[in-house]
Amino acid sequence: MQAEAFVDKVILAGYDGIEISLPPSGHFTDHFLKKLDKAREQRPDFVFIAQQLTTPENENVDAYILKMERRLAELILYQPHFINSHTGKDYFSFDQNCKVIEAAMQMSIKSGKPIYHETHRGRFSFHASTLLSYLQKFPELELVGDFSHFCVVSESMLQGQEDILQEIIPHVAHLHARIGSEQAPQVNDPVAPEWQHHLEIYVSWWRKILEIKKEKGWEAFTITPEFGPYPYMPQAPFTQEALSNQWISNIFIADKLKQILP
Repeated sequence: MQAEAFVDKVILAGYDGIEISLPPSGHFTDHFLKKLDKAREQRPDFVFIAQQLTTPENENVDAYILKMERRLAELILYQPHFINSHTGKDYFSFDQNCKVIEAAMQMSIKSGKPIYHETHRGRFSFHASTLLSYLQKFPELELVGDFSHFCVVSESMLQGQEDILQEIIPHVAHLHARIGSEQAPQVNDPVAPEWQHHLEIYVSWWRKILEIKKEKGWEAFTITPEFGPYPYMPQAPFTQEALSNQWISNIFIADKLKQILP
């Protein structure tokens, strides 16, 4: 889909913003940013969230930091409301990941642009329990909450980890509203009745996050329905057809959020 058509489709669907992982500077990104500028002229409150992801490579922590800083610097120029960063690596040591986090924090301070860190497999934040050590070292750390990754890593719906989640939840500054299971970060179709129990668990987490933000005086909070394409979207064997419609799943989640959340 062309960048202009994508932005139009998002606005027509009633979304209040866009979260996107943009390719490096080029045709799509240039056209997207021009279209976004027009959308923000008409709707100054239209939210733009940029995602920071780096290409997996065999690299040491210093090389990784340089690559991350270059990407963050590029995204900062695009003037997003904030950046959702996939930060660090799960196999870096605690001290190495702290060095990565500190580098991102310095870029946020210098630019004045908030950088939130997504709870995600493969990053420093891949597991609920091990994340606590980072929150203790960096009490100001703000997160993008996608608890589906915690569920996959723990192979559970986080039973017995309620106290851990209570420590993490106050740090969540943005949500990814995706329904995962014990074995996958994304169920095949959130509308299906077999996933109703999982949906209810995620909704309870989302409600708790919003309750805490409301208590702290937040007047607005951003949530991205985030059902993604393959490899998040399960496919039928041989035909490789998606088992459900990604766009419809996200509309379902957006409508569900409007119904159940204040």
